[in-house]
Amino acid sequence: MKTELQDHNLKALFLGSKGENVDLFKELLLKMIDEHVGWRQNYQPQDLPVITPQDKSSKSFQETADHVRSVFNVLSSKLRTNSLPWHTAGRFWGHMNSETLMPSIIAYTTAMLWNGNNVAYESSPGTSQMEEEVGHEFAALMGYKKGESWGHICADGSIANLEGLWYARNMKSLPLAIKEVAPEFVAGKTEWELLNMSTEEILDILDQIPEKIDEVKEHSARSGKNLQKLGKWLIPQTKHYSWLKAADIIGVGLDCVEAIDVDDHYRMDIDKLEAKIRELAAEEIPVLGVVGVIGTTEEGQVDRIDKMVELRDKLAKEGIYFYIHVDAAYGGYARAIFLDENNNFIDYAKMEEVHEKFNVFTEKNEWLTEDIYHSFKAMSEAETITIDPHKMGYIPYSAGGIVVKDTRMRDVISYFATYVFEKGADIPALLGAYMLEGSKAGATAAAVWTAHQVLPLNVTGYGKLIGASIEGAYRFYHFLQGKQFKVGDKTIHVYPLTKPDFNMVDYVFNEEGNTDLEKMNKLNHDFYEQASYVKGGLYNNEFITSHTDFAIPDYGNSPLSYVNSLGFSKEEWDREGKVTILRACALSPYAYDKDVFDEYASKIEQAIQEKLEKIYAVVN
Repeated sequence: MKTELQDHNLKALFLGSKGENVDLFKELLLKMIDEHVGWRQNYQPQDLPVITPQDKSSKSFQETADHVRSVFNVLSSKLRTNSLPWHTAGRFWGHMNSETLMPSIIAYTTAMLWNGNNVAYESSPGTSQMEEEVGHEFAALMGYKKGESWGHICADGSIANLEGLWYARNMKSLPLAIKEVAPEFVAGKTEWELLNMSTEEILDILDQIPEKIDEVKEHSARSGKNLQKLGKWLIPQTKHYSWLKAADIIGVGLDCVEAIDVDDHYRMDIDKLEAKIRELAAEEIPVLGVVGVIGTTEEGQVDRIDKMVELRDKLAKEGIYFYIHVDAAYGGYARAIFLDENNNFIDYAKMEEVHEKFNVFTEKNEWLTEDIYHSFKAMSEAETITIDPHKMGYIPYSAGGIVVKDTRMRDVISYFATYVFEKGADIPALLGAYMLEGSKAGATAAAVWTAHQVLPLNVTGYGKLIGASIEGAYRFYHFLQGKQFKVGDKTIHVYPLTKPDFNMVDYVFNEEGNTDLEKMNKLNHDFYEQASYVKGGLYNNEFITSHTDFAIPDYGNSPLSYVNSLGFSKEEWDREGKVTILRACALSPYAYDKDVFDEYASKIEQAIQEKLEKIYAVVN
């Protein structure tokens, strides 16, 4: 039975940067192994062991066991030599890696012993039930109605995004298919009107013709017909690369994908979005769907989902409708910070009071603006949402997820393999019938389920963990602001990109007086090499970061205002065509603690100083 805690101590939930909780880790892991072995021993006790004492004492057995031991020595050596020290409390400010929840690691390891395959209930009744629960928990986290929504775990955010586009493609094509199969239900509608029917309207028609659903699906986009009629898939310039792959794989093609400009905060420009949709409508080109991002992977920014929904409502009155998918692979779990202990969305005016009650932040925070608040609140209006437990859920890889607002939507993509699952069977959701993947690890479901039991998906649990990561990010952001380094006769300044919408901190170094953008880009790329495996090494590296390029082919001129603020001209931007950015995914569950951060701040500053000196020593 789940026990509700009022005050979760985050330091009890991770192995620790120095393995401080190893005793608890071993205690629980050994307990779960012993119980699994006991389960094996107690099943049909009349069956004798197949591995006998004589087998174990034989020479070949001993040699094989010793060989296994030697292989594990090599494995350990390779991992210790070539792995990133992402576990550290304050030295890793790089890629989207972090400590993962100790309960999830133990649950994953435990469940691997049971080898569940969650594609079919009959091969994994225990973990399939867990995934069913997790899917409903995802839906509740997003504010979807209980009993009307659904979700599931998949390999990662790219698979979830692909499923989101799969849903949108099939849904958009259904009215054309209905016109062929049951024309009386769309009588009098022009093709333009058919291609602008809302998701709810389409599903309501399908409810009236259950006996014809399979035939309708045969005439839908899955047949390959009408793909060119479905219109454009509009994404922000801050898009994840998975959208291009998804459009390619799903058959609508890369030409259907168009990027909308972002503003100075790297959020989709809603005015530009409206202008593009109206431009397309004037040519009678429909919009297949619009993607909003909660936590962009390069900047950590949050698109204005509320403004996107408002625009859809406004245009719907003019006969223009678009599907909304929210890519919250990175930021989805952060919605927990907005839900009270009863899972109700908290009023903005009460947020500070509730956060104080549950110790979400250790100090007054400057993160939560009304823009961010309303963007997270409006997520419940999207048709589908990507959420990745292996990012801000702090679950081991690989654990992505997708949530569907209306469970009826599953039927538009479903397939049934008779040897795996029976259509209409009275068991929990037939996962394999309603998703892209086939065989999938039950261990992943156990890991996510366990994490949700330990940390509720609201302000009392995950809200506190997400709050810790945001607070740590802001400590790093403020640490960088105004920072400068003296290297010989040079002064190197640090310039954060923008105030974080989440827990990503982007920044650049630039030499005082430098107006050559190419030179600044080289400095930042050189720094990345020193602060990474490239030249700086791994385990002995005292400060590790990541990097990216904001280039004109992807971002247009959106970075120009930032580039101008650093003293570079428009001509420099046009000539170089990109700005190289250093990028810190501040996922550490420890850096929120002021004493911990302050202890590492001086070490970070010294490590940066030394790396800059190495760079300039080479230059000179």
